[in-house]
Amino acid sequence: MGKVKVSIDKEACIACGTCAAICPDNWEMGNDGKAQPKKAEVAEAGCNQQAADSCPVGCIKVEEE
Repeated sequence: MGKVKVSIDKEACIACGTCAAICPDNWEMGNDGKAQPKKAEVAEAGCNQQAADSCPVGCIKVEEE
């Protein structure tokens, strides 16, 4: 089983907080007011995929390596 890479396009992020609400284990709102992952690599997609699917602007990527 490979690792899962989690990333965000900060330019596209509208700081709605949906990802942090859905997946607080790995998502938080940064000092700039925009979302950021706590870890860029995780063992499994889990709620990160739900966060990506729920993002209104689609700026979160979850990719298996």
